[in-house]
Formats: sequence, C-alpha cells, structure tokens
Amino acid sequence: MMPYHAFADMHARDHALDEGWLTTAGIDQGFAAIAVGGEMDAAACAASPARLHGVEASPNGPLAVAVGRRPGHIALVFDRLRGGIAQEFAPGAGRVFSGHGRFSPDGALFLTNEIERGVADGPVRTMGRGVVAARSVAGGFAIIAEWPTGGDGPHDLMRVGEMLVVANGGIEPHTPEARDAEITGSTITLLDPASGAQRGEGVLSGDLASLSLRHLARDGSGGVVVAAQDLLKDGVARPLLFSIATDGRLTPFDAPENELMQLRGYVGSVAVDASGAYVACASPRGGRVCVWQRNGRYVGAVPLVDGCGLAGTAEPGRFIATSGYGEIILIAAEPGGLGVLARRTGGPRFDNHVVRA
Repeated sequence: MMPYHAFADMHARDHALDEGWLTTAGIDQGFAAIAVGGEMDAAACAASPARLHGVEASPNGPLAVAVGRRPGHIALVFDRLRGGIAQEFAPGAGRVFSGHGRFSPDGALFLTNEIERGVADGPVRTMGRGVVAARSVAGGFAIIAEWPTGGDGPHDLMRVGEMLVVANGGIEPHTPEARDAEITGSTITLLDPASGAQRGEGVLSGDLASLSLRHLARDGSGGVVVAAQDLLKDGVARPLLFSIATDGRLTPFDAPENELMQLRGYVGSVAVDASGAYVACASPRGGRVCVWQRNGRYVGAVPLVDGCGLAGTAEPGRFIATSGYGEIILIAAEPGGLGVLARRTGGPRFDNHVVRA
C-alpha cells in the first residue's frame, strides 16, 4: 500500500473540493487539517504543531478554521481549496479553546467557545467559566466582542436561525475534575447572536444530571439536537441524544436499553442528514454509529471501530463516518433500517469531527 504521506502529497494540489468534507487527523508524528473528496480519498490541507478538533468552512470563501483542544492554545486558518496555512490565532488571555468555532452566516465573524483558566500556587487549575469570543475575519480574527456562555466548560456552539445555541458541558467526563463527581452542571444556553444577551436555557432533569452536553447539529428547519457524554459508569442506560426546543427545553431521543448500553455512555459527534429526516451519532467507545428518525424513532446502528467523525452528505439519508484507524464509511439510512454502501481504508488517524466543505 502506498504510504499515506505520499498519497496525500500526490492529491493535495488537485483537491478542489467541489464535493467533499473537511476533518482533522494525526499524520506521521504530527497533525493536520484534512480534505476528504467525493471518492472518500484523503489529502492533507495544512500541517499543525498541535492536535486539532473541530473544523468549520467559511460560507463565502476558501478559508476554513480548525480549532485546537487539549491544550487548546491554537486555531489554524487554512485554504481548503489550495491547501496551506493562512493564519494562526490564540484564545483570549487566560483562556483556552474548547475545540469548536463557527462562522456567522455572512462569514464576517468567527465565534469561538473559550474556557477561563486560572493559576493557584503554581499549577494550572480549571476555572471553567465560558466565554464566546466574536472575532473579525477581515480584522485578522481579532476579538471585537465577548459574551458569557452562561455556564461552565462550554464545548460546541451553533447559530440556528436568530439564536446562538451553546452547549455548556460543565465538568467534562474522563478528566481529573470528573473524579468522584456525579453532577456535571451542564446546560444549554440560547444567546442573541448580535448582543450575546441570554434568551433561554435548557437544564437536564435530576436523573440525567451526570450528563455533559457537548455536540450540536441542526436540521435545516430551525431544529437543533445535542449529544451527551456520561460522568457515571453505573450500568444505567441513559439517553445521550436530545432535541432542543426554542426555549431551551430538552427532549431525549429514546432507544432500546441494550442499544443505549452499547454506546458506553459516550457520544463523540452528531449529524443530521440533508433532508432533516435522520439524526446520527457516533460513539468511538461503543464502536458504532446509531441513527434515529428526526421524530425520535430509533432506526438502528452500524459498527465502526473507534469511529467518531460524522457528517451528512448532499444526498438525503446518507452519512459519512471516519475512524481513528483510517477508515471511512458511507451509511445509508432508510425507514426500514441501515446499511453501509461503501468503505475505504488506509487513511490517516482521523480525529473527532467531519463537516461538509
């Protein structure tokens, strides 16, 4: 098999992305923003000195931004058509990136979720409070406004109509802060995208207080869903996918108990198909991608070892998913069930997220 770096070099310059997706990956001893074409072929767009997490394409130009996480000290602006780094920028003073950022609908602003940190007696400790930083794209991604996210540990954010939805994850599972904790303090905050004023909030019921609300997806009709991760490993099959109402209220997507147990308390990404009829989530810990109808009816699951990256395609009822073992699959969702239409192996170590370019 051709070495990955040779494969990427061969395709990088002619990867115009008329049809395709963007993601991030580990390559050789480093990291990179990656383009995936319609034939599920991968090519490096821009190398990075640090691990990258979420990626977002500009709505009106060739630029895209990949945001770092853990440690979250860098965001990489790159040209998704020609490849190459255009710029790097850092979080606000005393803060780290959460791994996600979004362009405004006109592409003039780039919004990042950032988490305040402090220092006590030398070692760094998590303060946790969240800030949305609004950055001017024309101004070199300089911060021009800041708003509180209304919670701790913000992870994802998304513009939905005239609302900015923020998933405040609270205490993050599988971190030192999570040790012996049973309540995350996670919330959904609805903000005015122009002023940052809070318009609504969603809070989990007491029996779901161990869930950290993390990743968001919209359905094209003003609806939005959020996926969660569980602090507890107590054998309880809690729902990990919720629909968010216009006032922030959260309604869980149901599934058979054994199917929820297979997710192992962890969903790493969520996506809605092009028609808005299907919602999918990927669990790298559970090694599977699960799909629901948008009305909440569970459809089924397909296996994907260490699969986390997930996005809809241009065709209704279709998703692509990527794995940390370099695999890409094309999933078909129909009312009667699921199937894998295509599969490609031999790619890089794909990371958490995929978006349409």
